[in-house]
Amino acid sequence: MNFLLVGMGGILGSITRYSLGKFISERSKSSFPIGTAFINITGALFLGMLSNPIIGKNTYLFLGDGFLGAYTTFSTFMYEGFNLFQENAKLNAFTYILMSVILGLIGYKLGVKLSYLL
Repeated sequence: MNFLLVGMGGILGSITRYSLGKFISERSKSSFPIGTAFINITGALFLGMLSNPIIGKNTYLFLGDGFLGAYTTFSTFMYEGFNLFQENAKLNAFTYILMSVILGLIGYKLGVKLSYLL
């Protein structure tokens, strides 16, 4: 049952990431990887919300491990950050990496706080 919950959540998370990333990148006029940054930061926020102890095990498996595990993407984050360095866009690379990490941490903490308000 655990594998099914994680797998079904993962299917939905990866489809959401792909669709949202494509939607954002098609509308962005910048080479800055705003789509991946948005996805990873919102994923951190949502994961923080799921960290409330009242969240059941099955809900966490489906949404946390499954959906958000597939929705967020560390590998694409690294790929895009490295490409910015290779394209000699060092300021954009540093901005992207630091912004993603700092806003991801803030998003997670905000999500934890929000989960206790709901």
